[in-house]
Amino acid sequence: MIEKKWWHNSVVYQIYPRSFMDSNNDGIGDLKGITSKLDYLKELGIDVIWLSPVYKSPNDDNGYDISDYKDIMDEFGKMEDMERLLKEANDRGIKILMDLVLNHTSDEHEWFKEAKSNKDSKYRDYYVFRKPVEGKEPNDLGSIFSGSAWELDEDSNEYYLHLFSKKQPDLNWENEDMRNELYNMINFWINKGVGGFRLDVIDLVGKQPDKCITNNGPKLHEYIKEMNSKTFGDKDLLTVGETWGATPEIAKLYSNPDENELSMVFQFEHISLDEIPGKSKWDLAPLDFIKLKKVFEKWQTELKNDGWNSLFWNNHDLPRIVSRWGNDSNEYRELSAKMLATVLHMQKGTPYIYQGEEIGMTNVKFDTIKDYKDIELLNMYKDRIANGYDEKEIMKSIYAKGRDNARTPMHWDESENAGFSKANPWIKVNPNYKYINVRKNLENENSIFNHYKKLIKIRKSMDVVVYGNFNLLYKNHKSIFAYTRELNKERILVVANFYDKKEEFMLDKSIKYNEVSILLSNYSDSGKNLDKITLRPYEAIIYTLK
Repeated sequence: MIEKKWWHNSVVYQIYPRSFMDSNNDGIGDLKGITSKLDYLKELGIDVIWLSPVYKSPNDDNGYDISDYKDIMDEFGKMEDMERLLKEANDRGIKILMDLVLNHTSDEHEWFKEAKSNKDSKYRDYYVFRKPVEGKEPNDLGSIFSGSAWELDEDSNEYYLHLFSKKQPDLNWENEDMRNELYNMINFWINKGVGGFRLDVIDLVGKQPDKCITNNGPKLHEYIKEMNSKTFGDKDLLTVGETWGATPEIAKLYSNPDENELSMVFQFEHISLDEIPGKSKWDLAPLDFIKLKKVFEKWQTELKNDGWNSLFWNNHDLPRIVSRWGNDSNEYRELSAKMLATVLHMQKGTPYIYQGEEIGMTNVKFDTIKDYKDIELLNMYKDRIANGYDEKEIMKSIYAKGRDNARTPMHWDESENAGFSKANPWIKVNPNYKYINVRKNLENENSIFNHYKKLIKIRKSMDVVVYGNFNLLYKNHKSIFAYTRELNKERILVVANFYDKKEEFMLDKSIKYNEVSILLSNYSDSGKNLDKITLRPYEAIIYTLK
């Protein structure tokens, strides 16, 4: 049996500060705004807030380009506001998870300014500079945000590496002084009382650019072990790594308690199942539902007790799940949002809720590209227009997969700008806020919010949800997602119809039980006869079997 940790039965809520709550009416969310909504999050039942970056930043990539790790972005407030948020959250039993961006800084960070201005500075080696090869880039490494990953520094006639925007130069983890400076910064935040860290694109820090190795470089785990030992290793903190290239075997290296690295990782295998294989995320394909179930099964069963899983549908980089794999029509939005929540939250691992997910916020369709803000999306638009793509097709991809879908302001009520701000928000509000908002959810006992609240209560009251074995049923069924969880004598059965057509479900005769009761359903009159149930569109039921 795995050693129990406080974060095993915790639920994490991700806040994108720019879009959560604006306290000073400048159109941008801020730390005081977050503090003002802590009681709402306490009511939901979450234990941890993952805060997207709030450090000083010129905002080329919405805060993931940091110019000072030990200061707060002007738009978000001051360090006192951060300290107050930590205290107020802690008073409510809520921990704050900081977002650590350790692969790169902003080009406006003092280290990089010094590195550029003086080739002999020690800071030059904090980054990755290379001489041109035959008058061109050192090699053909590409940026994740389009184009080459090399940018010419004209003053020195050398190229620097940026796996993201050219305003996000990559740090050189081979440099021990640089690593130690980062560890000092991590300890600065630990001393402030944070509850842990989410480590942005951490699988890139072991890069070996001269060999064109970016993910999972040979020294990656050596670096993470070193960071663990010099910072959070002897503290009871939650650490989660963003690891796009992780397999279950790699995830065990990160999250096996014996390895002294991280608590868990985000793996993204399920997230690419609606794109054309070998192409980009913008090349859309229908969801392979059977594969989705098999991916979940693989991660549920292969980690076993050698690691820990994260569970998520949404984050600041992903479209809204109810629009993506649910059904955001008026008829089915609430049912499908509850179904998706049920299927995810009853699995083994730590669930992550992204702001607005708990009220069923949807993707947005802005009329014009001018209303979009995300650098990745705008670069793709420019590239594809230049390459002759049809604009309607480009916009279709943006409506489906653009990161701004997740970044529109939080819907608090039906007042102007959804109660987010009295000023024009930094990005437009989704027009459907009049009927999708927190106030309406809190008034309705059958709302999506209250369904999430019940799921969180079930996780906290039943060890079988936290630690039970996972067994996938109906593996090859094209519409039904069903599984059991078992621990000692506790057993639950989750049955869900993923689509909008009725389906017949019969429990396999090999699964024996004497009593069946319904723990939670998204319909008020779900059936209990497991010999045969007609599942209605998006129906999701949690049974206890005795």
